[in-house]
Amino acid sequence: MRKKQSRPPAAHRQFVRRFPSLGTAWDLVNQEGGNGPLDDKTQRLLKLAIGIGALREGAVHSGVRKARDAGASLAEMEQVVALAASTIGFPASVAVWNWVREEAGGSAPARMPRRRNRR
Repeated sequence: MRKKQSRPPAAHRQFVRRFPSLGTAWDLVNQEGGNGPLDDKTQRLLKLAIGIGALREGAVHSGVRKARDAGASLAEMEQVVALAASTIGFPASVAVWNWVREEAGGSAPARMPRRRNRR
């Protein structure tokens, strides 16, 4: 049984109806970017990371929906936020973490698996 894919927000659908050639161009860019050895889940986590790094709230929300559709867990998406923290800074990390959890519907922090000390 295939999971239901999320739909773009109404504003996106309306924009594409108003500017169909831009919608077609957007689809072609995304299609070409998807050609390669990375699986869909990895691609979606990378796209989420790019949205986080650019501090684009809409891209983060979209990235969460699409990563979830590709099978990514909230814990995996939160790890992307944690990885970005040293680059984007603490206040921005808190903001994007909130965007991720808001879109994912997470009210409590995802449990991260316990790691053993690396020595």
